[in-house]
This record gives sequence, C-alpha cells and structure tokens, in this order.
Amino acid sequence: MAKIAVIPGDGIGKEVVNEGVKVLEYLNSTYELGLGFKEFDLGAARYLKYGELVPDNILNELETFDAIFLGAVGDPAVEPGILEKGILLKLRFYFDQYVNLRPVKLYNDRFSPLKGKGVDEINFTVVRENTEGLYAGIGGFLKKDTPDEIATQEMIASRKGVDRILKYAFEYARKTGGKLTVSDKSNVLTYAHNLWQRAFKAMAQEYSDVETNHYLIDAITMKMVRNPEIFDVIVTCNLFGDIITDLGAELQGGMGLAVSGNINPDTVSMFEPVHGSAPDIAGQNIANPLATILAAGMIVEYLGHEELSAMVDQAVQSSIDNNKVTPDMGGELSTSEVGNHLVKVLKELKGDK
Repeated sequence: MAKIAVIPGDGIGKEVVNEGVKVLEYLNSTYELGLGFKEFDLGAARYLKYGELVPDNILNELETFDAIFLGAVGDPAVEPGILEKGILLKLRFYFDQYVNLRPVKLYNDRFSPLKGKGVDEINFTVVRENTEGLYAGIGGFLKKDTPDEIATQEMIASRKGVDRILKYAFEYARKTGGKLTVSDKSNVLTYAHNLWQRAFKAMAQEYSDVETNHYLIDAITMKMVRNPEIFDVIVTCNLFGDIITDLGAELQGGMGLAVSGNINPDTVSMFEPVHGSAPDIAGQNIANPLATILAAGMIVEYLGHEELSAMVDQAVQSSIDNNKVTPDMGGELSTSEVGNHLVKVLKELKGDK
C-alpha cells in the first residue's frame, strides 16, 4: 500500500484538497491502486492553539508515508513567514526534497497573456534546486536595529547539490525528449554560478543525446515572454527558480493552474498547488481546485501510474475547454462542482457512463 499524508493547511487549502482527494479516491477505487490516506492538522489553527508547527511525533510519522499532499499555508492571524518557514520549508529541508518540479503548460489559448503565443508555444517544465542557494538560511545581523545595521544572506552551492539537481534535469529531459536549458547569473555570481557552469558542462558530456543551452537569468525572463516555445526543460537555482516559475504560472493562465512537486526519490516527496491560502475567499466554495487536482495527478505519476496521471491531465484539459471551471476562469461552477465534473470526465475516459 502507498500511504499519502494529507495536509489541507489554511484558508482554501481544505476546500481544494478535498477535490484532489476526491479524484485520488476515484482512481484508487477504480484501478485498485492500494492508496491509503491520513489527514494531519498542521497549519494556523494548530499554531494559534498550541504554539507548535510540526511537532516531532508528526514529523516522525510522516517519514512512514510515500507522499505528502499539501493544500496551502498562511493566515493573516499569524505573522508572515512563520507558517511558511515552520511547515513548508521545514518539510522540504527535513526530507531533503531537493527537486522542485514546476510544469508550465497552457491548456487553452484564451488564457494566454502573450500575443500570438498559445498552447503550442507554452509548454515547458522548470526544475528548480530546492534546498540550497539563498534559501539555505545562512546569514545574520550585525548591529541590528541601529543606523549601522548590516544584514547578510549567503548564497550556497555545493557540488553535491548542484550535481544531483542537474542529473535529475538531464534525466527528465532525456525521458521527455526535450532540450535542457540551464539558467544562472554566472557573469556576476562568479563563484556559486561558476560551479553551476562547470558542473553543467561536465555532466552534459554524459548526456550527449540531450541538446543543451544556456541563458543568464535576466535574458531567460525576456525569452520566456518573447519566445516561450524555445524551452522544454529549464534547470536553475533556488531563488531564480522561485521567480521564473511565478512568471511561468502567469504564462499558463494564472496561479489557479500552477502546481508543484517537491521531490526526493529516496525519502518522502510533497505535492501542492502554489496559489497560497487565499483567506479572503476561504469557505465560499469558489476557489479554483484545478492546480490541486493536477497535484493529485503528479502524485499518481510519482507512484508509477503515468497513464493515470495523463488521464487527469486530459480531464483538466476537457474541463477547461468546455468551460466547466470556477468564476476566476470565466466559468460558473463551484469548487466542489469542478471536482465532481473531473471525476465524471475520468469515468467517461474509462468508458463508464
């Protein structure tokens, strides 16, 4: 049995995760996947009541699961950063989820923000290094809260960390038949990103069948807008990956379709929508669940059921093409109605009416 830990989190998290679980439960029962689910109450409510984020007993239990399905964290009653760092980042670092996999796929031309660019041009994947760089948290303050205050934040790049994310990206590009583009700022960050350049060139010799390319980070943001069709797989560092994947989310039609996998094939991986907890619309049954349902699709692919992941993607495509979506995408369905519709489409794809 494959065990999935469900963490709805805050705001709209529970609403959208319900629909993702609905899809997973349908696939589980129909195709006898042997999935087991357990929900964990990690988030603002627990923190406000008990003053704890991820207690050790839960962290230890999560080690026994195959995947984590996360809704969202963040609440206006909690100072910004506490939940994000104490839950999301803690899980990423504890399980050493060194790959952040972010597909950027436009499902329908009507949602493209780019003139003359549609579904044939906007379809690539960003492989973001997820545990090093500026997000490693190395730094501090000198003379804090004085006019002479100095704050430092160090960018960390280890050869081990760079090599393993590059290997994942090369393997992904080989598997998908696409070219691999590395993006850095090696002309200015002459130490950390010189390491990236040397490691990339060395590893490219082991993957002669994969076409490679290189863009500085400022250039790649321009190219993503002007010529998104030139990209298949982009690999980059933590900070730059964080930024360009949000740009990618807008290219694919907004955060309601943006999905993320935090992956370590050897420990526990975590899958989530990246739209945040949206407390202003929580409880209204209007949140867009499509990114969360796509995250469910990533989970079944991660567990080895690629054909079922493709079916989830096809069902989302059908939902968008037929305008069976929430109001933010121009539709009239509620959150739960979108989930019900996706299950209906999956049944039709199987041949059940």
